[in-house]
Amino acid sequence: MTSHRIDIRVYYEDTDFSGFVYHASYLRFMERGRTELFRTLAGNQSELHQEADGLHFVVRRMVIDYARPARMDDLLEIRTWTAQMKGASMHLMQEVLRGDDRLVRAEVVIACVRDGRAIRLPDSLRQALTTMQVDEA
Repeated sequence: MTSHRIDIRVYYEDTDFSGFVYHASYLRFMERGRTELFRTLAGNQSELHQEADGLHFVVRRMVIDYARPARMDDLLEIRTWTAQMKGASMHLMQEVLRGDDRLVRAEVVIACVRDGRAIRLPDSLRQALTTMQVDEA
């Protein structure tokens, strides 16, 4: 599987009163994973927005399966890969792992927009994301 990977340490601020990672913290972890994927493939997102005349990425849909909890001080790995490319959107898959244990899995649909309207993904980004595409059965 071709995927982008980053490591994230769980801090006290990421947990709730029970000592487990608060469910919304996983959204931040996965956002960092997607941001770093784009940075790796296309460079700084601010420059990409400027060069593409106001292009923005917005989360259109996200389905999350929370399988196991993480705790403070855990070292987590965030994996991100392309599941499907469409005209104005990309379907990404993400996993949060602790060692070999999958804690969270998410399907994320990202839309490419300009001035509040969907636009076609830039060809350069489409090509780069296609190199990270995995067909899942």
